Amino acid sequence: MALSTRRLSGCFCCNRTEPAEAGVDRRQFVACGLAGLALGAAAARPARAQAPARSRIDVHHHYLAPAQREAFTHQRGGVPEWSVQKSLEDMDKAGIATAVISSVQPGVWFGEIEPARKLAREVNDYGARMVADHKGRFGLFAAIPLPDPEGSLKEIEYAFDTLHADGIGLFTSYKDKYLGDPAFVPVLEELNRRKAVVYVHPVTPACCGGLVKGVPPSVIEYATDTTRTVSSLIFGEAGSAFRFPDIRWIWSHSGGTLPFLTGRLIRLASERKDKRMPDGPLPILRKYYYEVAQGNTPGQLAALMKLVTVSQVLFGTDYPYREGIEAVEGLADYKFSQADAAAIDHVNAMTLMPGLKAS
Repeated sequence: MALSTRRLSGCFCCNRTEPAEAGVDRRQFVACGLAGLALGAAAARPARAQAPARSRIDVHHHYLAPAQREAFTHQRGGVPEWSVQKSLEDMDKAGIATAVISSVQPGVWFGEIEPARKLAREVNDYGARMVADHKGRFGLFAAIPLPDPEGSLKEIEYAFDTLHADGIGLFTSYKDKYLGDPAFVPVLEELNRRKAVVYVHPVTPACCGGLVKGVPPSVIEYATDTTRTVSSLIFGEAGSAFRFPDIRWIWSHSGGTLPFLTGRLIRLASERKDKRMPDGPLPILRKYYYEVAQGNTPGQLAALMKLVTVSQVLFGTDYPYREGIEAVEGLADYKFSQADAAAIDHVNAMTLMPGLKAS
């Protein structure tokens, strides 16, 4: 991701701190941003994954923008303990060169369109500032205000064309809608047109918030919600997996329960005799990407590696909910070859997101 001009909540060259407004003239911003970033532009962001001691690229690493922290406090109470410095410290301990950051779940949508649009912009601007302020250490999966298609399309444009984000961060479900829902077709169509990298994190589904007393939804439902939303793309009425084949999906937690349930998906496709899947759903599942945060025990990795080749596996940590070293040790325990370990640690991410190479 090359160093780029960004419209942020604080202006670099004139030291303004008031929030950027949606109507600010872009040419004025570009001139200001270029002046403020001129010294860094010549050197560009250093290549990630050069130093052997710090070579990993973490594609599952959360951040908590001040505006999101405030929104969470008003909406639901507790927030994770996080700061930029804590992220960097954990990255260094785990040998992580770069973390591609995504917003803490459940993101920026709390039921109202305009507040969600405003929050998405503030969260993305803060993330872009992290990228600019810590050269080579962060990439960005930008937030969008789904389930608001119009606002999401505007934020996709801003994220890619102004902030030069590495991809878009989505969630598995939005109340009763999964990503294969027809309501999301305009957004997926644009992401497909851009051949976007889309990272997806699970949330507590509307159906199943407290089924087992004493077991938080994140223990069971997060992993299962990933399977639900993948299934909605393949089997849903919109046929999004077939209509939008150029979206490059990354699924969290080694696919959650997906590797275990592929047999049932194969049976469903066979029963429906869907001509779009002459070989069943496996070819579709095998072209997706899967990161290993909280999915790095021997059994989880064994199931995932029976589903996909190593080229589809990415390193992830789920910081600040898990320490980075957990993923490092899990992968080490599986005894990947040196070449496969390097592929998971950084090569696959750099292939998927070439902008990381030149950043």
